[in-house]
Amino acid sequence: MRIQTLLATNLLGCLFPLSGLCQDDVKWITVDSEGPSFTLSSSNISYQFHVDPLTLDLVHDHWGAYAAETVPDFNGVMSGWGAHADGDTVSAFSYTGHDISPGKPSLPGLPATYGDEGDVSTLIVHLYDKYSDISADLYYSIFPRYNAVTRSFRITNNGSQDVTILRASSWSIDMLNEELEMIDLYGDWAAENRINRRVVVHGEQGFRSSAGYSSHFHNPFLALAPPSTTESLGPATGYSLIYTGSFSADVERWSTGWVRVLLGLNPLHLSWPIAPGETFTSPEVVSVYSEQGLGGMSRSFHSLYRNHLSRSNQTFETRPPLLNSWEGLGFDFNQSSMVKLAEDAAGLGCILFVNDDGWFGTDYPRNNDSLGLGDWTPNPAKFPEGLGPYVGQVDDIIVQNSSKHMQFGLWVEPEMINPDSDLYKEHPDWCMHAGSHNRTLQRNQLVLNLGLSEVQEYVITVIEKILDSATIRYIKWDNNRGMHEMPSPSANHAYMLGLYRVIDNLTTAHPEILWEGCASGGARFDPGLLHYWPQSWTSDDTDGLERLHIQFGTSYPYPPSAMGCHVSAVPNHQTGRTTPLTFRAAVASMCGSFGFELDPSTLDQEELDAIPTLIATQQKINPIVINGDFYRLALPDKSNWPAAMFVSPGSDSAVLFAFQIHSALKPLPPPLKLQGLDSSAKYRVSNGTWEQSWSGSTLMNAGLGLRWPQSDYESIILTIDRQ
Repeated sequence: MRIQTLLATNLLGCLFPLSGLCQDDVKWITVDSEGPSFTLSSSNISYQFHVDPLTLDLVHDHWGAYAAETVPDFNGVMSGWGAHADGDTVSAFSYTGHDISPGKPSLPGLPATYGDEGDVSTLIVHLYDKYSDISADLYYSIFPRYNAVTRSFRITNNGSQDVTILRASSWSIDMLNEELEMIDLYGDWAAENRINRRVVVHGEQGFRSSAGYSSHFHNPFLALAPPSTTESLGPATGYSLIYTGSFSADVERWSTGWVRVLLGLNPLHLSWPIAPGETFTSPEVVSVYSEQGLGGMSRSFHSLYRNHLSRSNQTFETRPPLLNSWEGLGFDFNQSSMVKLAEDAAGLGCILFVNDDGWFGTDYPRNNDSLGLGDWTPNPAKFPEGLGPYVGQVDDIIVQNSSKHMQFGLWVEPEMINPDSDLYKEHPDWCMHAGSHNRTLQRNQLVLNLGLSEVQEYVITVIEKILDSATIRYIKWDNNRGMHEMPSPSANHAYMLGLYRVIDNLTTAHPEILWEGCASGGARFDPGLLHYWPQSWTSDDTDGLERLHIQFGTSYPYPPSAMGCHVSAVPNHQTGRTTPLTFRAAVASMCGSFGFELDPSTLDQEELDAIPTLIATQQKINPIVINGDFYRLALPDKSNWPAAMFVSPGSDSAVLFAFQIHSALKPLPPPLKLQGLDSSAKYRVSNGTWEQSWSGSTLMNAGLGLRWPQSDYESIILTIDRQ
């Protein structure tokens, strides 16, 4: 038996007015027994649906701003499809009951938001298909503080035959006829998360990843808003899938004008079998509603994800400034040159030194990207005594103008394997492959199949061995190719469950380590992995101008505190562009994790003298970047003077980042109007050498008239403190 339509709906108008809601109800969930009708509500939002009394289908009524009652729709009936014979691809689920619980249950084997009864309440609606003997439990949770509702479902096979899930959309909603635009993020390697805003027209429109991961090409996020909605004004609804594998986002406007939104797994990479007695659990979708434009939507996502998705000990901590070896030395190094690089990093004021790729491999030493992946043993030619003594040397280094010792970090890519490796020679069937078909290489490597329990155990064991061999404070977990030639469509989801098990095991066992995700840059910058570690490498493109576009786009669903950005050498390795050191440092300082990708020995004295001050400035403002509310004041694809600011909780302090892309005689820059401050308060505004005081109302309504020099790629950082 195959199940394709997980919920057949009959969109009959609700004729049962919902009784008035108490907005202070501690459970935030109200059920009217007549129907019944369900409302998840706070003082700002309402999510409403009801059970059709004739068909027992679930019918969506409203998702958006607070509404005290359900408004009936008298515009007619739009029937769904239903059939229920063995071997078909439809289902006939009917309502059987519901439960309400304080707090929020976890999702077995999957990352998800979390919270106790003071944060969230959960409604579980039970459905049953009597023809197929399959039950469904639909989970709706409300986080009232963040104007957020989450959804997921579980399908249980109660019958005697196998069932296959062909399509699984964790979020399915039908919206009435409104003029809407869709905002999503597209891109590629070194060009991630570019903002795409388009009209929702009749027919299907959407996007998906079929790369096996969330990918560079599209992010598992979309937003819907009227054309009049701006960054700070108007309604907007955002949708974010907490998942790292292939996904699908579909928006369809029907002939009636109604709009259906689906977000979930990519059906090309699913076909998930459920044996009798087994249960399939879908990943979770988070949706937030904002009346403060797309900026308000983003701030809801940011705050929710920091407080109720990320579980890392470092989520709210100031991150250490680091130097990564990759762009400085590449594969060409040994222990002496690495220790020298670490000493140079300490001389600049860096606190963390990261040894990137090239440190491992015995029979197949990792001297280029075709060798050694899978063999996680230190290369004896580079580190004759292993990692322990080498890391000890780095730990003994004292950071300049400080009593702190240097910390050590390490790069790994445990999900990959080179054919030229001991592991591949011993276990060639551990890689992702399809029978006797050709095993296509990308970047000279194959994907280890983490859907296999023995591969999971191997990865856990070898990474634990590395962590036990030395004092390692940071791990950069990389992944540098997509999935191809899978043995079956279900292999992708099996891989994800295995990956989550591995990372859950390691991060739980080592909460003291700062873990950072990476996938050829931002190919896996998604909520699924942000559950386990607090930050992810945003892009391999470290050019200051490109990074402005990438970071502004990434900030639509993700907090800047979760982004990693480094200052690299110029001309930039990716674009060939030369930008000032201060510009590159300002762009990087907008992210939670700040560092350098260069060899200090190649810098001139002026740059060497400037870097300690740049690091000191970054460390001063990093707590606000980590914990503050983020406001996009002007977008780099819309303005020659992009700007953003972070405001601390309580609006007591803020930091403003402003940029000039190109020198311009005319037109003059517009006044920069700030946001998020207390209009009645007085603030001291300073760039470190001068300061002046203005009221919050002046800063927000009249704005600042910044003076820019006649040169390209200029930046200004201002601190703003309540007096």
